[in-house]
Order: sequence, then structure tokens, then C-alpha cells
Amino acid sequence: MSDQQAGMDADNLYREEIYTDLQAGTIKRMIPVTTEGLTDSSRKELYLGQATVLTPVGSIPLSFEIEAGSLSEAVEKYGAAAEKGLQETMEELRRLQQEQASSLVIPKGGVPGGDVPGGGMGGGFPGGGGIKLP
Repeated sequence: MSDQQAGMDADNLYREEIYTDLQAGTIKRMIPVTTEGLTDSSRKELYLGQATVLTPVGSIPLSFEIEAGSLSEAVEKYGAAAEKGLQETMEELRRLQQEQASSLVIPKGGVPGGDVPGGGMGGGFPGGGGIKLP
């Protein structure tokens, strides 16, 4: 841990209630409370959705906020909020893939041994090895 200790924000406490249909996912109702555990009516409740999306590479957990003023409204808006959460997650994954791809650095002179005769495509890999560099 750093020099600062981790602590709770006493002005931002919530009680959590979880609702599920045992199929699509869950909705968390976040009820603002005081440090005494009493409902804090000066702040609004939050609704958070959670789902799991199955992909060819495995399951991806989704968490997303649902703009709603009641549980019934959160249930009604769950599908649209989940779709938006999935789109945002996929965009973030694409961004991370692009960052990862752009972090691949090939030295200016090419790969070591690139001028060896018979090095094949990509140079330095006898027989080519099936690896091709742009």
C-alpha cells in the first residue's frame, strides 16, 4: 500500500439490493445511506445492470448503469442498457487491441539476420517459418 491508507467515503455510502430473473442477468439497486445506515433521501438511488455475454473466446462480464427512477423502470430499460454496455465494452476491446498492435516495434534495420540468403519472408527465419512481417 502507498503512504495513503485506503478508506471509505462516508458521504458516498450505499446499501445494495440485488434482483434477478435467473436468465438475463441482475439489477443492483443502490440505495444511498448515511453512516448510521439510514436511507439518505437527499441523494438518488442508482440502478446497475450486470450480465454475461458468451463469445467465441469465452464469456465477458458486463456492468452498466441503467438510467431509471424505479426498479420497474430499470427492468424495462435493462435490455437497451445491456446492449449499450456491450457496444461500449466491444469498442474498448477494439481500442485495447489497436494499442497492443501498435506497441509492436520492429527495429529500423529489420529483424536480426534479415540479410542472410535463404532467410525467407521476414528474414532471419530459415525456411520462412510461416511468419511474415510487413
